Amino acid sequence: MNRIYGIIGIGANMANWNADFTGRPKSTSNGDIFGSDKALKYPMKKMWENQNKDVLFIKSWKEEKGAIIPNKLGERYETLFNEIDKKTTTKEVMNKLFSCIDVKNFGATFAEKGQNISITGAVQFGQGFNKFEDTNIEVQDILSPFADSRKDDAKQSTLGTKVTVDEAHYFYGFGINPNSYDEYKTLLGEDFAGYTLADYEEFKKVAFVSATAYNTNSKFGCENEFALFVECNDAECYLPDLSNYIEFDSEKREIDLSKIEEMTKGKYSNIEVYYNPFKLSLNTTLPKFNIFTKEEII
Repeated sequence: MNRIYGIIGIGANMANWNADFTGRPKSTSNGDIFGSDKALKYPMKKMWENQNKDVLFIKSWKEEKGAIIPNKLGERYETLFNEIDKKTTTKEVMNKLFSCIDVKNFGATFAEKGQNISITGAVQFGQGFNKFEDTNIEVQDILSPFADSRKDDAKQSTLGTKVTVDEAHYFYGFGINPNSYDEYKTLLGEDFAGYTLADYEEFKKVAFVSATAYNTNSKFGCENEFALFVECNDAECYLPDLSNYIEFDSEKREIDLSKIEEMTKGKYSNIEVYYNPFKLSLNTTLPKFNIFTKEEII
């Protein structure tokens, strides 16, 4: 298996794909709206968890002294596997870590109970910048049915706010380097096959639908609307962040892949493009498919 590059596109309508600590859509210092790689990985991990796959880096809870609090990393590990003690080897811990689907894809930093392990993930994302030019931030006032519990003399119910964008289109570039785990094949033995085609297929499944499936209050209205996969035909294959080379026509809601076609012409074994044909149009001669049905669009 050789390197794979691509783009995942997330559309947001009256939703907040990735908020900062003030509740507003995350943005750069010059005002460009973007989503972090963590915002994209989280729905993927939630979907894997819902499919009963082992996911290590996700919030879980415990009861302690009458309170419900998040688990520590070591406690989360012990929830999935056995307790780490003085007899536990680093090799054993690493094999357990790699059995978690999120670690297999995104890597891990694990510094717990005498173990100090850092794994660079095979799958790496860039930041997902909004390429829609006319995005507006909408602030809604929300009236609570309850008075402020912090004030004994409160006579009115409290007000809150909900912040969304009216429309945004985020595009994340990604790269998958299966060679990232080659050194661990010798260290961990024959049972560890590295990053495999089966791992890629699991990643590809959530790349199509995980944002759409993750329906929280602020994320309802966020959905997967675009995906591009470029599979290299040899080991000497290197591409930049492909999301920088797409053009988005905000008036037509059209994605232009002309630059990517020119960049990849005749050099790659397989290129697939998936998109939402009910909301977007696509300017490309590459094979294109409906992101919902996976049927080819002629």
